[in-house]
Amino acid sequence: MYFAQHYLDCLSQATYLIGDETSGRAVVVDPRRDVADFLEDAEARGLTIVGVINTHFHADFLAGHLEMAEATGAWIGYGTAAQAEYDVRHLEDGERIELGGPDGVVLEIMHTPGHTPESISVLVYERASDEVPYGVLTGDALFIGDVGRPDLLASIGVTADELGRMLYDSVQHKLMGLDDAVRVFPAHGAGSACGKNLSTETQSTIGEQRRFNYACQPMSEDRFLELVTAGQPSAPEYFVFDAILNRKERATYDGRPAEPLSLHEALAAAESGAALLDAREAPEFAAGHLRGAINVPLDGRFAETAGMVLDPHQEVVVLAPDGHESEVVVRLARIGFDHVLGYVPEVDAVLAEVPEHLAQASRVTPVQLEAAFADGTEVTVLDLRNLGELEAGSLPGSLHIPMAELRRRLDEVPRDGALVLYCAGGWRSSVGASYLRSQGFTDVSDILGGFSAWEATRTPVEV
Repeated sequence: MYFAQHYLDCLSQATYLIGDETSGRAVVVDPRRDVADFLEDAEARGLTIVGVINTHFHADFLAGHLEMAEATGAWIGYGTAAQAEYDVRHLEDGERIELGGPDGVVLEIMHTPGHTPESISVLVYERASDEVPYGVLTGDALFIGDVGRPDLLASIGVTADELGRMLYDSVQHKLMGLDDAVRVFPAHGAGSACGKNLSTETQSTIGEQRRFNYACQPMSEDRFLELVTAGQPSAPEYFVFDAILNRKERATYDGRPAEPLSLHEALAAAESGAALLDAREAPEFAAGHLRGAINVPLDGRFAETAGMVLDPHQEVVVLAPDGHESEVVVRLARIGFDHVLGYVPEVDAVLAEVPEHLAQASRVTPVQLEAAFADGTEVTVLDLRNLGELEAGSLPGSLHIPMAELRRRLDEVPRDGALVLYCAGGWRSSVGASYLRSQGFTDVSDILGGFSAWEATRTPVEV
């Protein structure tokens, strides 16, 4: 058997290639849109991809099932509850997919709804005669240290309570019914907003999850529901868009590089409503950027954060560190943001020549903010952290709007007076401040170093 996990750190997302090396038949599970890596891996191993399985309709990225089917002719498989605009092979609970001969690699479908109604897991057997599977691909039903959140579909017709009770049965009765030795391969790891307590580990075993995962401990259905719904991070703005788009027939990703644009063309596009997306690091952006630009640095969770502050239907002009323009376009495509008009090449040199088009970003230290408080300066402090982060404390009198909710709650942000934004370490607040400026807010700063820096100024130094 050939078994490969392709893990993408920036989206905390895992794709799996499973093949029978004797027959040469393989299946890909949960691919992203840029499928070249999986095709190259299969070719190098002499494998032919005959099927692509999505464990559910993903919300955090645009899956690559259509791209994979176009490239290979593979069938597209989902659980029986899935309804899509394209042709789907509906996979029954307990259905076995033979990749090899009489005793070759076999995949067995297990319906595990709860994160979504159509969610499935995939049991992987090295040999058809094996009684205990090699592993289980759990999708977003079971993570390492956590389970998939049941609240993401509450807004489109299924309640968190209904899904949570499905998830209880899937985790407590079905997945925990597997042998301790079965390896666990989830669709996501730490950093994903699809759960709240995901481990940095990308694989585990059923036995380890039975011992250490809070949601896998014996408990009542009501207690399970209480635990898994409490303290979930706010879902990024684009999640509903992607969840719907993954059901639709759509244009496939062709991998074409973005076109270079002159500064004049970039400014004209912005004047017509395009977003100026500056992917440089926050200090570079603060020192000088095109007025109205939104800063989402490449050095963080770029695509997820861009999906919080951009409209998926809006045209985009990219300003990126030299040599990283294509990376920006690919990362945006992974979440279905395909309306990139082009990029400004050699952006630092271009900006240096047009000071009349530049603005600087105000960033304040905790000491400066405290001095403003002492002077009686009227300041609205905006906390962009997730709900669970508030347990560490907050700045006095701060307004809490999680970063993921900022775009849809813009009307709650005061436009009169000074605004100071903060997060845990200063990365998200820089993004949020740039977004507010792009929306016409004029007096906006963020705290250098975020809440961590603020707390450090209050901690006595021992000598």
